[in-house]
Amino acid sequence: MYGHSRAGRDGAGIGRALCRIDAQIDDRLGHARRATMAVSRMILPLRTLYFEDLSVGMTETLSKTISSADVIGFAQLTGDRNPIHLSEHFAAKTSFGRRIAHGLYTASLISAVLGTRLPGPGAVYVSQTLQFRAPVKIGDTVDVTVIVAELIPERERARLTCICRVADEVVLEGEALVKVPSVVKSKRPLPRL
Repeated sequence: MYGHSRAGRDGAGIGRALCRIDAQIDDRLGHARRATMAVSRMILPLRTLYFEDLSVGMTETLSKTISSADVIGFAQLTGDRNPIHLSEHFAAKTSFGRRIAHGLYTASLISAVLGTRLPGPGAVYVSQTLQFRAPVKIGDTVDVTVIVAELIPERERARLTCICRVADEVVLEGEALVKVPSVVKSKRPLPRL
């Protein structure tokens, strides 16, 4: 009965279009699995800082050019297969005009800085605020800057300002609160890396 109505035909057409997009996404994900072997990985050298090593104003920056393989890999990892991230055809019809990276992929670059450089290994997220200001597109270079804004000695926590830019445009900003190991209070030292 529904197949004969205009709404039914349109619904079936949408269903077929979504199946095609899903097939394209599956194809991209398969290519990404093979491509990840050849793609150079962003690996920051590890630096361990204890709470006592930190001072307000300390800054660390990371630059990362966003590739299609990064976005596809993030989709594989999280299960977020929104076609705005994976299908050029779908994304072309949106206000962005082309594929964009997942917002939380961009945010995860902040985590890369926190976990490897400032403060580094042993630091644990307590909270993170995020304000997404603009999309990040495939091929954009994101510059992530983390700045120590406040130290809370009684709790061994650091409040960090986090800013992600593409060129001069802020695309993401927020604030992280992290617990940082103390060399004074630690029963055993962190392993040297």
